[in-house]
Amino acid sequence: MNEWKLEDFNSFLEQQQTGLVYFYTPMCGTCQLAGKMLQVVEELINLDTGKMNLNFYPNLAEQLRIESVPCLLLIRFGEIKDTIYAFHSVPYLLEKIKQVLD
Repeated sequence: MNEWKLEDFNSFLEQQQTGLVYFYTPMCGTCQLAGKMLQVVEELINLDTGKMNLNFYPNLAEQLRIESVPCLLLIRFGEIKDTIYAFHSVPYLLEKIKQVLD
């Protein structure tokens, strides 16, 4: 999963793309576990994915009303369709992604 800057995120939305954006902070243990789950998910699905260190984007966190990390945005055609905070498991994530983005 590639590290995105704000320009990458904005371009993704403006181009009305479909995919996942993962928000994390480096010192968050739960984020590290969620990141590992998303690496597996990324191998199993064919979607654009990016990750962003929320420490660098507090205004974006406020704008998107991100309540905590880890946070996964499911985006379809440039619109946020769902926000996931509890990752549970790889099968859970795959099912949620398929429900929202298929």
